[in-house]
Parts: sequence; C-alpha cells; structure tokens
Amino acid sequence: MTSVRERAADVVVPDTKVAREATELIRDTTSELIYHHSRRVYFFGALQGSGRDLSFDPELLYVGAMFHDVGLGEEFHGSGRRFEVDGAEEAKRFLRAHGVPEDSVRRVWTAIALHTTPGIPALMEPEVALVTAGVEYDVLGMGYEDISAAARAAIVELHPRPDFKQRILKAFTDGIRPKPETTFGNVKADVLEHYVPGFERGDFVRTILDSPWAE
Repeated sequence: MTSVRERAADVVVPDTKVAREATELIRDTTSELIYHHSRRVYFFGALQGSGRDLSFDPELLYVGAMFHDVGLGEEFHGSGRRFEVDGAEEAKRFLRAHGVPEDSVRRVWTAIALHTTPGIPALMEPEVALVTAGVEYDVLGMGYEDISAAARAAIVELHPRPDFKQRILKAFTDGIRPKPETTFGNVKADVLEHYVPGFERGDFVRTILDSPWAE
C-alpha cells in the first residue's frame, strides 16, 4: 500500500490508530473521487477552524470528514435512509469498535448526519461545524477567499480535483437515485431534479394541504 502524506498547508492529519485505520478503510472501500474529496474536507475544515479560532479535536474532525460521504456507496442504495445517516451510522460503528467515548461518537455522528443541512451545524460543536464548513468549501466554494491561494494549491496538489464538479454531482445522483424519497426537504432534491428524468420533488406546502386532517 502506498504511503499517504499527512501534512498540507500547515494542517497535520492526526497520527493515531483511529485516524490511520480510517484512512485505510476509506481509501480501500470508496472511489478515488470520494477519498480525495474527504481528505480535502478535513484540510479545509481544519484551516477554517484555525481561522475562526475554534478549539476542535482533530481526530474527530478527521473521522467525520472521512466518513461523511460513505453513505453514497452502492451497498447503501437499498437502505431507505438519507445517505448522510448511512455514513453517520458507519462512522459510529467504526468509532465504537475502537473504544471511542460515546460523546465523541455522538459528535461525529451529528457532524455527518447534518453536513447537508444548512444553518444548523455552524451553531453546534466545532467538529460538527467544521465538517460542514469543509464540505461547503470544497463543494460549493463558500468562503473561498477565507483560505489563501497558496494553502488551496497545496491541498489540491496533495488531493487533486479533476472535473470535480461534474463527478461529484454524478456521485450524488448515483447514490440517491435509488431512494428518491430521502431527498424530501433537503438539498439533494435539486440533484435529482437536474439529472433524473421524471423525478418529482416533494412539496412541503402540498403535503400539509393534502394531509388527512380536516382543517
């Protein structure tokens, strides 16, 4: 197995058994796209944490970042759950198997489960906030200028993103197409509306008006 460089833009990946085994697991069981994206999410999230003067546990942030898109995998297509929850559950099993305290497990679970739910993670524990911040930076470019061009370049050199926009959208589509009902009320409905012919997104107002209540 090839070695992995563990530093970029002055951010260091935790040198712990949990972090090393998380790296190996995600590298061996997910696509190259998801592996590199997940690593970038950690680096970008950690940089934003430093910039915001947040005190966070690097190991928990790392595991949250590495597992955040695991639920897009084919083995979860029939779960009937949001892919974020599938990833959170996998991280929980992984952390419990390593004897990580339950409060730490809860933080990582929450970070992954909420990483596509805008407006909430930023108000929670730093690890929860920074997984979402890393995702929003890498996928949406939110706060793009908050990280220097040199730091961005160093991270992307380590974990390249060729044709990332189209490839991540395809990964989202493939991961949630088999369970379209899980997109109700969240941003992934936008993905299926763009890429799956015949998809009809749920309508919250219509759901209320058509409920069995008489009034």
